[in-house]
Amino acid sequence: MYPQELIKGSLQTIILKLLSEQEKMYGYQITQEIKKQTEGKISITEAAIYPILHKLKAEGELTTEKVKIGERVRIYYSLTQKGNSKAKEKITQLTDYLQTMQELINKPGLQTFTSL
Repeated sequence: MYPQELIKGSLQTIILKLLSEQEKMYGYQITQEIKKQTEGKISITEAAIYPILHKLKAEGELTTEKVKIGERVRIYYSLTQKGNSKAKEKITQLTDYLQTMQELINKPGLQTFTSL
């Protein structure tokens, strides 16, 4: 399991990536898919993702659909066109950041820290 401070900065990108691959998903489903795809290395609670989902919706990047299942209402989230653009942008930014971090960590001056 990774520290929460590492996950926190990339959670929005992870959510956008998942939604770009699926037509629609609901909160619990998103948490379970993250856990599944990372083989349990990243475990997120619904309480952690809902503020992000609400923010993305308020910014016009997500739409919601309420579906009644038995006595419960499940809210599905889908990307808008704006959300698809944001997903691509955030994925590109994170990919570039990770590459930069990898280069930084592999620089000769920092190798002494990695061997500790």
